Amino acid sequence: MEKGLAMSAPPTEYPLPRLPLGEYRLVFRYDPPLRLPAHAGFAWRGAFGAALKSTVCVVAGAECTACMLRHSCAYSLIFETPAPPEAPKMRRYQRIPHPFALRVQPAGASTEGNHALGVILFGYANRQLPYVLHALRRAGERGITSMRRPFFLQRVEQRDVQGAWQVIYDPDAGQLRAHPPITPPLPPMPERLTVRWQTPFRGKAEDDLVTPERFRFHHFFGPLLRRISMLTAFHADNPLETDFAGLMRRAREVEVTESSLHWRELTRYSSRQKTLMRMGGLLGAFDVSMAGLEALWPYLWLGQWTLAGKGTSMGLGAYRIEVPSLPV
Repeated sequence: MEKGLAMSAPPTEYPLPRLPLGEYRLVFRYDPPLRLPAHAGFAWRGAFGAALKSTVCVVAGAECTACMLRHSCAYSLIFETPAPPEAPKMRRYQRIPHPFALRVQPAGASTEGNHALGVILFGYANRQLPYVLHALRRAGERGITSMRRPFFLQRVEQRDVQGAWQVIYDPDAGQLRAHPPITPPLPPMPERLTVRWQTPFRGKAEDDLVTPERFRFHHFFGPLLRRISMLTAFHADNPLETDFAGLMRRAREVEVTESSLHWRELTRYSSRQKTLMRMGGLLGAFDVSMAGLEALWPYLWLGQWTLAGKGTSMGLGAYRIEVPSLPV
C-alpha cells in the first residue's frame, strides 16, 4: 500500500455515484500571441452558445421555451437544458443543470500562440460531441477576445481511463474517433487531502455568498452533492439514490484543518441582462483529515470533473485534490 493511502470503501448504505463523462481538450493556435482575459471561460461560454445556436437552430428567432424542438435540439439540450415534463425532482426549478463544464487555462495566463480549452460532457451530452466540437471551432475562428483575433483548432484530445490524452480529431483528417464516456475510477481513500481551487468557488449560505471567514466544509460539499445528484438524475441512466441527509450530517461535522482561502473578484458582461456582473469567489486551498469520511470520498473525487458551486458551465468551481502519489 502506498504511503498515506487507506484501502477504505464507502459503507454499503452509501452506493457509489455513477456519472459517465467525457473529458476533452481542444488545442487552438493563434498569432500573434496575446494575453487572455482574467477568466477566459466567460468569453468562451458566450461564443460557444452563439456558435452552437447558429449551427443547429432551424427556427431562427423563436424562443426555446416555445419551440416544439426544445427537447431534441442540441442547443436547447446543452444550453437551455429544459427539465423533462415527467421530472418530479425538478418541479421547483425552471431548468436542470447544464450537461457540460468548461476548463480554462489559469487566470490571465500569457500564452505563446497556443491555447487549450477543456470541455467535460456529462452522460447523454456526449451524443452531441460533434455539434459541440464544430461550434467551438467556429467560435474560435470568429475570435473570443474583444480584439476578435481568430483561434484555429489544431486537434482535439480525450482523456482515457489511465489519465492519458489521446488525439481523437485532427481537422486535416476530418474523422472523429471518440471513446465512450466513463465514470472516473475511484482510487483508495487517502488519510488526508488538500482541496485546491483552480477557479473561484461561488457558494451560498443563508442567501449570502460564502466568504473565506465564513467557509465551512459543508458549504462546499452541499452544492457538490446536489450537483452530482442532479447530473445523474437527468443526464445519465443511474440516478443517485442515497441517504442525502446522512451525508450532509456527516459533512457538517467535518473540520477544516488548514486553510489558505482568499477572495478573488471577477466580472463579466451579461449580454442577456445588459449589465456587468460580479462573479468572484474563493481561491486557495484547505486540508481535511479523511478519517471516518469513507462515504464522502467518492463525491470529493468525482467533483474534480463536475466542478462545484455557481458558474460551473463557465469553468468556475474547478478544483484538484492533492495527495502525494495520487495525481489527476
